[in-house]
Amino acid sequence: MTPIICTVDIVLLTLRSNKLHVALLKREQEPFAGMFALPGGYVHSEQDRDVQDAAARVLLEKTGFVSPYLEQLATFSGPARDPRGWSVSVVYYALVPEEIILNQTSIKLLPVEGLKGLPFDHQHVVETAVARLRSKSTYSSLPVYLCEPLFTLPHLQEVYEAVLGEPINKVSFRRKMKVLAMVEAVDGVMEAGKANRPAKLYRLKKEFKNSLSLLNRAFNAG
Repeated sequence: MTPIICTVDIVLLTLRSNKLHVALLKREQEPFAGMFALPGGYVHSEQDRDVQDAAARVLLEKTGFVSPYLEQLATFSGPARDPRGWSVSVVYYALVPEEIILNQTSIKLLPVEGLKGLPFDHQHVVETAVARLRSKSTYSSLPVYLCEPLFTLPHLQEVYEAVLGEPINKVSFRRKMKVLAMVEAVDGVMEAGKANRPAKLYRLKKEFKNSLSLLNRAFNAG
């Protein structure tokens, strides 16, 4: 009996020019050598405590950085997804600001809209991750992980709008940010280098760096 292939894959998402992009790496080995695919690797039973640990390790080994947010997406399995045989992949999705990725020359960023030609079942995997991100962003603090450590509220609103693909009323956004209570103003620090009056800078509260703040009504609920 042929052993089942067990791997983890990571859908690494970021914003570039206010558009969602996914990070891909060129495969060095067969199958699909030379093609760009999601970062992934085998689970190491002697080293990894669980698949979450494996995903964090693979992300660090393949990209050189740790994502501020890493969440399990779904399990993809079957005999047809990998030409090497019956396989199981536990997929995670991660969010990072673009600035973290810019210095990683091995990473190729492609817009999630119109993406095609990926190996394995990675096309479907990316689509599933984007749908999860957009759905969860309507009622949580999730998009904040696409921001730099310090950000203005107008910029945070732009990030939410870029993820959701639709405008958000400013008054509604500020009201729901207050309910989420996930950010705090940084005393004595203002945004510099802008023509208009400097804006106040904010950061994610410590208690939400490892968990999400949730709303009981979605952003698009008015």
